[in-house]
Amino acid sequence: MGSIPAARLDPHAYASGRWLRRDKLERDSRYIAFDFDALCRRVVELCPGAASITTCDKKEGGFNQVFIFTTDNTKRVVARLPFVIAGPPKLTTNSEVATIEYLQTNTSIPIPKILDWSNDASNAIGSEYIIMEHAAGVPLHQRWPTMAGDQQVRCIDAIYQKVKEMVDVKFPAYGSLYFADAPLDSGSKQTLNQRFWPDLPAYCDGLIDTGLSRAPLVEPVPHNQPRYHGSVEAHLRLLESGRAVVKKMSKDPRIRDAAAPTLFHPDLHKRNIFVSDDDPAVITGIIDWQSSSIEPAFCYADDVPDFARPGPPPLENQLESNSERCAKAFDVCSQFLVPKVSGPRLMDEALFRPFRYCHRTWKDGIVAFRHELIETSLRWKQLGFAGSCPFHAPTPEELAIHQMEYRTFEAAHELRNNLSSLLNTASDGWTPQEDWEATELAHREMFNGMLQAVLTNESPDDDEPIKDEEDLRAIWPFDI
Repeated sequence: MGSIPAARLDPHAYASGRWLRRDKLERDSRYIAFDFDALCRRVVELCPGAASITTCDKKEGGFNQVFIFTTDNTKRVVARLPFVIAGPPKLTTNSEVATIEYLQTNTSIPIPKILDWSNDASNAIGSEYIIMEHAAGVPLHQRWPTMAGDQQVRCIDAIYQKVKEMVDVKFPAYGSLYFADAPLDSGSKQTLNQRFWPDLPAYCDGLIDTGLSRAPLVEPVPHNQPRYHGSVEAHLRLLESGRAVVKKMSKDPRIRDAAAPTLFHPDLHKRNIFVSDDDPAVITGIIDWQSSSIEPAFCYADDVPDFARPGPPPLENQLESNSERCAKAFDVCSQFLVPKVSGPRLMDEALFRPFRYCHRTWKDGIVAFRHELIETSLRWKQLGFAGSCPFHAPTPEELAIHQMEYRTFEAAHELRNNLSSLLNTASDGWTPQEDWEATELAHREMFNGMLQAVLTNESPDDDEPIKDEEDLRAIWPFDI
């Protein structure tokens, strides 16, 4: 999340960074036209004894504009305004506030108090917003580097003691929490006090329907679109074939047992956790609950927070590193405090992979989900499923074409990861504003260097996915 000094604060435009791909579209989608003075007046009204605002710090995330206000009576207040890309209008804000209030009522998770909110952009401010108290303590990402190893371990345990309270809440169905008067069709609502069994097949229908809804109504112009992406018609056919597969898989007792409806934080990383400055093992706040939802527990099994990711292995005769110790602490805390979430991590991931890809075929390209269906059909008996797989294995000719497209898909992902690492950007090409010119220049130099290598390779292997300039441009992740 970028920070904008007050001296050059533009409350409307995104200014923290630029994108190497679709830069103008990305920045335009983060522009918010609203009445900043009205927001300031509302903040003062919500702070008894305050007459004015003395400072304002603007922070920009991927989905929200955030303003940290300090009033003349030293009150600190946070206002969050969602970008249009944050989610469905009205519903995204409504769900976040409902989730926060539900957790504040049913757990001891420390979440800053909400002072005011609106999911109606026609209000006096001109935007949906949430105004809340500033979290107590200090951000964990600031405190983490100065913490001793034992402090980090105790902090991880404290985090998961709080997470346990959330995971232990039993829900009757999958979906998002909303207030009862949320602008939803009545058929989509379900009150929490009703008793019924979770319907995993219906959840699978929802995943497939989401995938179908993301495909455009008409065939788009294939501008710089990789060959493995697939036509609209091909996506629709594959998704309907996949529907039968995931619904049959969902009836397997192992998958049902790993699919308990579970509420979890969508981005449990150091930047969203606050701790006591005196004792960093005391959790004082967990923020950013936007897009929290109740999903099958196995959906969270692969999530590893940044404070638990292991670093490089220690050298011979070297003591265990703090990162290794934290990774072990995370494993132990997950296993004993939230086994509902950690349990699926110990199972064969092939049991869950089709569920993870079916709703995002238009983003990933058709080849990723097709690959999962092929692998599932080939291993159906080995994985222990009853009966026969509803997805028929491809012919040898179809399989050869798929394997070629899948190699290209893998090459594209490897290229994106390598470029992001070398250029020090996010995976979508985001780079801080101050690094933009140097990053853009380095990016073009890398493309030219790789293009030269491709053009001078006179005898590429038959299975080489990048044979000429057209191949390279087709999988290049950023704009050239």
